[in-house]
Amino acid sequence: MVIIITGASSGIGKVLAERLGKAGHQVYGFSRRTVESPLFRSMSVDITDKSTIEAAVAEILSGEKRIDLLVNNAGMGMVGAVEDSTGEEILKLFNLNLVGAVQMMNAVLPSMRSNNGGHIINISSIGSEMGLPFRGFYSASKSALDKVTEAIRYEVKEWNIQITALHLGDIRTPIAEARIRTEVSEPYRSNFEKVYALMNNHVDAGTAPEDVAAYIEQLLLKKRWKAHYYFGKFGQKIGVPLKWILPQNFYEKLMRKYSSMD
Repeated sequence: MVIIITGASSGIGKVLAERLGKAGHQVYGFSRRTVESPLFRSMSVDITDKSTIEAAVAEILSGEKRIDLLVNNAGMGMVGAVEDSTGEEILKLFNLNLVGAVQMMNAVLPSMRSNNGGHIINISSIGSEMGLPFRGFYSASKSALDKVTEAIRYEVKEWNIQITALHLGDIRTPIAEARIRTEVSEPYRSNFEKVYALMNNHVDAGTAPEDVAAYIEQLLLKKRWKAHYYFGKFGQKIGVPLKWILPQNFYEKLMRKYSSMD
């Protein structure tokens, strides 16, 4: 397979690129910062820059003639109170987490249509299924990507192109280093500090990126993809069906307790 993975300079993206490269696939890793690896080709690509994406994809197609799989892994987090968040911060987040992912899909879909087949995995979050306290815009950006994923599945089905959203729980990666952190005002500071400490603890104790890469490799063996897959620790995954079946006020009470706000 010819594979493009975004956000491939570290974390899940790099681990996945190396795993699939080792398995014999031709892997191209997109990231702003290139890295050295004998298992995949690292390319300097800013996925918020459409022209840069198109040039990189054209270069790959000139040699490979096809792209079989895109993993839209690049993204960033954002923490802080909704009231305190600035328009500039929100736009920066959505430009990467949503617009960047869409631009990547747009760049590979013509080739996939020509070859009557292809696969796209949009890396989402379990947090996209609920509005997380002090991560409202992160939840919103991933939820928006989910809805785009659902919509585009209808639009590309006739060309045998399969697209799914893979919702991850907390993964042990350097994501905290690249988060947008909104300046938190005094009314929210006490609760924010409790939630933020817990958030970082969950990341530190999260699932290993190697486990995510193994899961994705198994996903590639499936003949037909569902719109959504969920991968993470049980305590995080269970929040999704509970959100569907519990009364909202009761669910919020559980979330406040889980987030150390009560």
